[in-house]
Amino acid sequence: MHHVAGGRRGLVTSDAGTVFIVDDDASVRTALARLMRSVALHAETFASAEEFLEREHPDGPGCMVLDLSMPGSTGLDLQQDMAAASIDLPIIFLTGHGNVPSSVRALKSGAVDFFEKPIDDDRLLSAVKNALERNVRTRRERAKLSKIRERVALLTRRELQVFRLVVQGKLNKQVAVELGMSEKTVKVHRARVMHKMKADSLAKLVLLAEGAGEGSSDS
Repeated sequence: MHHVAGGRRGLVTSDAGTVFIVDDDASVRTALARLMRSVALHAETFASAEEFLEREHPDGPGCMVLDLSMPGSTGLDLQQDMAAASIDLPIIFLTGHGNVPSSVRALKSGAVDFFEKPIDDDRLLSAVKNALERNVRTRRERAKLSKIRERVALLTRRELQVFRLVVQGKLNKQVAVELGMSEKTVKVHRARVMHKMKADSLAKLVLLAEGAGEGSSDS
């Protein structure tokens, strides 16, 4: 493995996330952890898939550098176990020898990159940086979606019906006819929907509906 040049410092920062290193080779774990810390990244190391799964992990962005071939549970096994446990970390696989079928399987299952040992430090750091940025974006989008769904959950059944019809572009009088209520009542429900959804315009309401997967069906 190549040594890290001092000029790489500043490539990533400590608040960018945690790099989880899983490899049964102690020397590889030490070298990789040192490499990550040289660019101010927090690194945690694990000697096996089982050890990783047994530990609690911080609720923050991160990625994993994972050895493909390990005694016991392999890297592919851990990838599957993580998916089953809803542990969403971008995975960069490492292998000591070319293994095309396994690499294809890993990539199809969501791995973001694949490196054959010995690993070029610059390329690995670039892959880690991209993986962390990807995880930060994913977490941000999920948090945004969760907030939207929380707002939708505040709507009453009638408000939800009005919400879905309004974001389809229907006028108040059309909504009134479809739901069998007065146009005045529709306006009241619509105002409540706008307030609960924290939308200051119809365009914003439509965007929120799209984010929550609402607007195409009735209840």
